[in-house]
Amino acid sequence: MLAAVLSIGGIGLVAAATLGLAAKKFAVEVDPRELAILEVLPGVNCGACGLPGCSGYAKGVAEGTIAPNLCTPGGSETVEAIADILGIEAITAEPQVAVVTCQGDNRKATNKYRYLGLQDCNAAQKLADGPKTCPSGCLGLGSCERACPFGAIEMTAENLAVINREKCTGCEKCVAVCPRQVIKMVPLKATVHVLCNSHDKGALIRKYCQIGCIGCHICKKTVTEAYVVENFLAFADYEHIENAAAAIEKCPTKCIRDFSTGYPEGSSFPPATVPVKHPAA
Repeated sequence: MLAAVLSIGGIGLVAAATLGLAAKKFAVEVDPRELAILEVLPGVNCGACGLPGCSGYAKGVAEGTIAPNLCTPGGSETVEAIADILGIEAITAEPQVAVVTCQGDNRKATNKYRYLGLQDCNAAQKLADGPKTCPSGCLGLGSCERACPFGAIEMTAENLAVINREKCTGCEKCVAVCPRQVIKMVPLKATVHVLCNSHDKGALIRKYCQIGCIGCHICKKTVTEAYVVENFLAFADYEHIENAAAAIEKCPTKCIRDFSTGYPEGSSFPPATVPVKHPAA
């Protein structure tokens, strides 16, 4: 009995020693800067940096293979902390947020058919190019809302996605899941947006949407430097956005909205704050 116990104990000691030697031989050294960077990252693993998780981003930044200012959820504080770890000057990118460029909810835009399938925008889009008559409007089935890890998106009672710019971190997950490219990334500093995504001519748009851009050029005539009209659709020129709000009352379809006075109809979000105060920055 004693011999058996000693034998087992001896085997255990040999195994432990072998494992110890193997651990030393095959140990992977981790750059201490990588661990320090990982500590200052928000840890949401949102993928905004282009990598699947915060650990991959920390490794890439420490190795110098990826820029240190790509963590949008972390904001300027994270960029500065990473720069301090690396011993470099912090260079922050202009913060951006996502905007749904559509106001065509169930009351303002028509449908081609009644969709009773899976409540997913990508699934609906595969069925005769989606139920919305507008080929570029929000389908309103909430795929973007479910994809957002920060609770920045809500679906109104009339099935329109609305994004809160204070909560949005610019991770672009909603952009990736939208099958109609209705969601755009815009500068956080801007509150005035043309909320239409259709390039159809005005006469056709009027048949399926009460609030779409008809390409009339009135916004550009009102504030020339603040708007661009291309292929029957107006866009806000965010480099010259200062006086863009002056065109809102002139717009015949009211497709231009200033978020500082309120988000699209049906949203429960309070008006956006001005000046910009982003919680992640």
